[in-house]
Amino acid sequence: MSAGFQAVQWNRHKRIYDLVLLLGILLYLTSFSLLGPRLFPADHPVTPEIIRTRALGSCGLLMLTIILAIGPLARLDRRFLPLLYNRRHFGVATCIVGLAHAWSAIDWYHGAGRLSPLVSLLFSNANYDSFLGFPFEVLGLAALTILIVMAVTSHDFWLAFLTAPVWKAIHMSVYAAFGLLVLHVGLGVMQAERSPIVPILLGGAVLLLSILHIAAARRERTKDEGVALDAVGWLTVGTVDDLLASLPDGRARIVVPPGAERIAVFRNGPTLSAIINVCAHQNGPLGEGRIIDGCVTCPWHGFQFRPEDGCAPAPFTDKIATYRLKREGDRILVDPRPLPPGTRVEPLVLGASHG
Repeated sequence: MSAGFQAVQWNRHKRIYDLVLLLGILLYLTSFSLLGPRLFPADHPVTPEIIRTRALGSCGLLMLTIILAIGPLARLDRRFLPLLYNRRHFGVATCIVGLAHAWSAIDWYHGAGRLSPLVSLLFSNANYDSFLGFPFEVLGLAALTILIVMAVTSHDFWLAFLTAPVWKAIHMSVYAAFGLLVLHVGLGVMQAERSPIVPILLGGAVLLLSILHIAAARRERTKDEGVALDAVGWLTVGTVDDLLASLPDGRARIVVPPGAERIAVFRNGPTLSAIINVCAHQNGPLGEGRIIDGCVTCPWHGFQFRPEDGCAPAPFTDKIATYRLKREGDRILVDPRPLPPGTRVEPLVLGASHG
């Protein structure tokens, strides 16, 4: 969030991101339309309308799977961090594809009767007391409703209006949407088709996300277990030689105080500074970002803060907590008690250890 940053704006990076995303969607839909009749053979003739509906539905599920994979991938490998920057655009695009799938399905299966298409969708199958016969359309509609709410509230206005905790809780419901879509497919097309492709792809998506989230959680837990406190309660960040060798310039090492927010200790050239790991904008993980133009830049939406005082550059007024650092012998330690947001702390010079 430098002086040139605006929260809602199509800059060059966003234009490239959106163009690649749009081309990817079009390529998938085109490929599916050409290969769909061969991949998903049916006992009855597969019409172009059915292929269109399945292409849109599978595309939306694939996009949602990628969205849920970005978070753990970024924690496992920093090279995936740029994907976080415009994840909201990805989510809105997924909602649009989902809406297109819903329109296609309702128009084809429920649009020619005497009843309203929505009434036909909700009440043509009344087997609500059966598992395998459960009206899977309702599950898809519920998932789509969640995606619509998330897309509508994706603007920063809603983040400020609802407050960050409420906004985050709403957008965490993306996992519920994914679960509903898995059931929607499992009780829908998977029951009608004999091809093993659908269960293989659906099970693969669930398995992939499970593995990624478990791996990311195990890695985070390993970091947490490595915390060491000295006699007065300061936390060990690492040795001087270790930090010089393994901490790249402009990056951070995360330290986890017991029962408190994580601390991001950034290396800025020959110095170290410590700030809270939580971005003031949307609670993004600042420690997964990097220093750009002298400011810590959040990997989620580009908001920036000076590492020495936790203040956003003018004309912005956001502030975050800072922490004191000290050196004892060859060890670097951080005081886990946060200072008031915006408090300047003189950066600690990271010189080579001796002896």
